[in-house]
Amino acid sequence: MDTIVSPWPLDNSYARLPDRFYARLPPTPVATPRLVKLNLALARQLGLDPEALASPEGVAMLAGNHLPEGADPIATAYAGHQFGNFVPQLGDGRALLLGEVIDTTGVRRDIQLKGAGQTPFSRRGDGRAALGPVLREYLISEAMHALGVPTTRSLAAVTTGEPVYRETVLPGAVLTRVASSHIRVGTFQFFAARGDVEGVKLLADHVIARHYPDATGYRDLYEKVIARQAALVAQWLCIGFIHGVMNTDNVSIAGETIDYGPCAFMDTYHPETVFSSIDQYGRYAYAKQPQIGGWNMARLGEALMSLFAADADEALKLANESLATWNVQFGRALIAGLRRKLGLFTEQDSDGELAQTFFNVLADNGIDFTQAFRRLGEGTARGLFEEPTAFDAWEQRWRQRIAQEPQDGATRREAMRLANPIYIPRNHKVEAALGAATERDDYGPFEELLTVLAKPFEERAEFAAYALPPSEEEQRNFRTFCGT
Repeated sequence: MDTIVSPWPLDNSYARLPDRFYARLPPTPVATPRLVKLNLALARQLGLDPEALASPEGVAMLAGNHLPEGADPIATAYAGHQFGNFVPQLGDGRALLLGEVIDTTGVRRDIQLKGAGQTPFSRRGDGRAALGPVLREYLISEAMHALGVPTTRSLAAVTTGEPVYRETVLPGAVLTRVASSHIRVGTFQFFAARGDVEGVKLLADHVIARHYPDATGYRDLYEKVIARQAALVAQWLCIGFIHGVMNTDNVSIAGETIDYGPCAFMDTYHPETVFSSIDQYGRYAYAKQPQIGGWNMARLGEALMSLFAADADEALKLANESLATWNVQFGRALIAGLRRKLGLFTEQDSDGELAQTFFNVLADNGIDFTQAFRRLGEGTARGLFEEPTAFDAWEQRWRQRIAQEPQDGATRREAMRLANPIYIPRNHKVEAALGAATERDDYGPFEELLTVLAKPFEERAEFAAYALPPSEEEQRNFRTFCGT
């Protein structure tokens, strides 16, 4: 494959690890690549030239038909617990890590092509991606970024001119994904399952050097990963986000949201909400995400234990002591986020119970999660209830609570506005945008939805429809699918 000299010089520190960490191979070229979306702001943040990326040569690189200067494409190896069942070898079955760039803030960022063709880890898959899931990941990941949630991001979406075959024939596409890291909990599990202690250590040393340079040792690394994951899952809960497939191979070691498959945002609040078509038993339901987050961190601890102590019993004891920080870290992050959403600046022991009671009122009355918090700050939440008796009782308690704080009403309202979005990627709006793009080659709804989601806290009259929940029929029948 040709290498193009371009203003996109790449390095690949991960490719300097031993060969057993990955498979080295080029992307599979596509027939007729066409750029359908380029993230101009992200390109500039990465120090890349948007015009060069949008040129025929740039599009060829975004599609995998040519390699940019310095690219060393690899498919990384990893394992993972999928819905609780351990699979010892997974790996990048349709993605290739091209390399890394240093962005304008000095941070090293991965550049990955998703949908770049078969790899040794494809497990009978075609290695390709369909346009709908590519655009979905673009939309949701950029929305998460605008909401302030750590996330992988989308640099570009390119159609391939080739079909992919799922339940039906679909247009193919390639997503260029940007991440702080593509190392997962499952990456550590890959080596631990093989008894490859040296591999675990090499990987841990790489992660410390790149992502946690202030870590004082392997246990400290473990606890820092726990803290980031706890903060991340707390943020998900505060915006009503359901990842949908929290397998250990979908948990980034850097604490970013990664792998937007059957994810969705909750409309009507209920703790048992599930959208994923493959999560038949609700393992990854909205309210179970904290429990699963801790479970995933336990699996990471198992993989790292050989680095904690030579004696197995001592290593287990140390791992459990570190794991115990999950509940503390998560609880602290969640209550801080809920205080912000409720307009509370000070701390009282009863704040958690106050927030939980509000959740109970929402669930009992079938109230939209996002609207409830937004309108609480605006003083109009009561209008969401057909029978407001329970809300009235709770609101009286809330007003007594905020009356004990020194901030004035204007300060509180502004803080709540910045903590509670008015626009989220409403599932029915996402599906409408994807349908227009994939079925009619009409990207107008996709572009408009991106515009709305780029400023989720800023109310704009012309986009009032995007703040509304779906009809009961749209909400009841909505399901998400993995897209692989």
